[in-house]
Amino acid sequence: MVEEIQLSIRRLPGTEDLPLPSYMTEQAAGMDLFAAVAEDAAILPGERKLVPTGVAVALPEGYEAEVRPRSGLALKHGVTLVNAPGTIDADYRGEVGVILINHGRTPFIVRRGDRIAQMVVHRVCRVVWTACGEFPPTERGAGGFGHTS
Repeated sequence: MVEEIQLSIRRLPGTEDLPLPSYMTEQAAGMDLFAAVAEDAAILPGERKLVPTGVAVALPEGYEAEVRPRSGLALKHGVTLVNAPGTIDADYRGEVGVILINHGRTPFIVRRGDRIAQMVVHRVCRVVWTACGEFPPTERGAGGFGHTS
């Protein structure tokens, strides 16, 4: 059974024609976010652009939302997120924006209503550090990148 949580969402003025973030399949972990651009916007190869979604969310304390790339955009167009995953903190109340970058070879056109990213909501925990002199041993120990190759 999947836990459900009720969240408050606010459409920004002029975005009433766009869908709210939506799960595209029954077992999808992420909700698709939609572009709220007023007119088509080109992202040139190597360029990044902040794309509005037209929504603001109110996450309760103890939760965060991650904004992640859509695999289809990455595979087909080389378009992904600069700061993947982007974090929406529980105390942020502004518009959700998506920082897209075009790693492809041709301009990518963002159109109003395009699915541009996905958002996953998670519980978070707060860390309280305990300083110590030594850690208990493990098989890996301090082995770093490539230590098992």
